[in-house]
Amino acid sequence: MNSAARTQPLSGIRVLDFTSMIAGPYCSRLLADCGAEVLKLEQLGGDHMRNGKPMRDGHSTYFGHLNCGKKSLAVDLKSTEGRAIAVALASTSDVILENYRPGVMKRLGLDYGSLAANHPGLIYCAISGFGQAGPRSSQPAYAPVVHAASGFDHAQFSYQDRQERPAKTGIFVADVLAAVYAFSAVQTALIGRFRHGTGQFIDVALMDSMINLLVFECQEAQFPSGVRRHLYGPLKAQDGFVIVAPVNQRNFEQLAVATGNPGWKADLRFKTGDVRSANWDTLMNEVESWTRTRPARECENTLMAAGVPCSRYLTIAEAITDPQALSRGTMATVEDAAGPFLVPNPPFKFSDGSVTAQPRVSLLGEDTRSVLSDLLNMSASKIDMLIANGVVRQSAASADQPNAGFKR
Repeated sequence: MNSAARTQPLSGIRVLDFTSMIAGPYCSRLLADCGAEVLKLEQLGGDHMRNGKPMRDGHSTYFGHLNCGKKSLAVDLKSTEGRAIAVALASTSDVILENYRPGVMKRLGLDYGSLAANHPGLIYCAISGFGQAGPRSSQPAYAPVVHAASGFDHAQFSYQDRQERPAKTGIFVADVLAAVYAFSAVQTALIGRFRHGTGQFIDVALMDSMINLLVFECQEAQFPSGVRRHLYGPLKAQDGFVIVAPVNQRNFEQLAVATGNPGWKADLRFKTGDVRSANWDTLMNEVESWTRTRPARECENTLMAAGVPCSRYLTIAEAITDPQALSRGTMATVEDAAGPFLVPNPPFKFSDGSVTAQPRVSLLGEDTRSVLSDLLNMSASKIDMLIANGVVRQSAASADQPNAGFKR
């Protein structure tokens, strides 16, 4: 049975999405994966990520990864008529999502207080770098800045050997983490509304999200142990690297046998967890003496068969085509105007298959006409006038067939 035929858990929930870039769009994409109707309200020039590489025939798969399953409206929020459209759409929506710098939405008259005055059940989620209040709330912040400001980069730096400066940022952890926290907070607020009848304002900060990630580090900062924790790192194999993680006593004993070193179990340097931790580098050097004489796959197969957690270091291309990923359906095929490509499904699976990446990426403004007509009962002539006056934009490719191919 096709998952589209099943009732999705958030079916009937409408989200008005003012967000751009990564954190907000990833949150609303997860909501769309769960069946919410997401109206992505973009600037007339579109979300900046529409120009993000990789590009195919002028269409960004980076953007598509974050925005599949959403309807696109292009509206000029600087105009009085454009703001009136946003207010009207908000009145029909269950959830508002925005990630402007604090204060911007208030200046536009689209803040929680203004919209909730006539819509007390509204769930309004604001995502920002440092939060909606406090001495840093108005400062600009993208994920790399927050990685540095939160202590994350410094903690990682302190774990490295012979490294002179913190590592460069290429993976935007703060954005994805904040998106996941916002996703869960929105659903918690919806449950609260269903149970208690009240709306909610949600303030999600990338900074707080990153600090929540640093579980051990937060406690170590308050109560320094003075002892460096042992770390898991790459061990050289014949054709690459592997990571070996004998976390508990049983894992260690299995490792000793699997590598042909049963004597380690009685070795005073390794016999217990505490002494192993104190002599961790020595133990890992011993293990590497075994791994470096074997191909990485053989190391992984041998140790995993013995019950010792171990993995080769895969590339992303290898990971998403790994037999486990294929078996689990980790990736889903979606399509934009340039053709099909793969994006990850949500990392949680529902037993009925109803939660999955939605299959289509809308063009900029593709759904402007249909949404204004269907939700606001706006006449075709009125919409034409708004388009002519530059208040809204309708994708030329979809002007004659709005929502062509859009699956919900």
